Amino acid sequence: MPVWRKREAVKAGEGVWRRTLATGEKMMIVEFSFEAGAKIPTHSHPHEQVGYVVEGEIKLVVDGKEYTLEEGDSYLIPPNTEHSATTPVRAKVVDVFSPPREDYL
Repeated sequence: MPVWRKREAVKAGEGVWRRTLATGEKMMIVEFSFEAGAKIPTHSHPHEQVGYVVEGEIKLVVDGKEYTLEEGDSYLIPPNTEHSATTPVRAKVVDVFSPPREDYL
């Protein structure tokens, strides 16, 4: 069984840090830390994405519909669906991608 020790975060955008926590053949878990006011531009990818808001608040726009998510909320973004995010306050989110995102390895 592979064990992933604490990994270093990498800058993933202005005010956004990403840390790949673990990856397998069919899924990957990633922690995102956001400063207040951070933005993830609209994008899509072939991966199914589920996430959990660990702390703070995040505003997601998924397929044109806006959602405000707070600590303890979770979400699903289907494959190939346009989505974006903003964080009005500092936030931490844990996402799982299936299959793993090679650009996050």
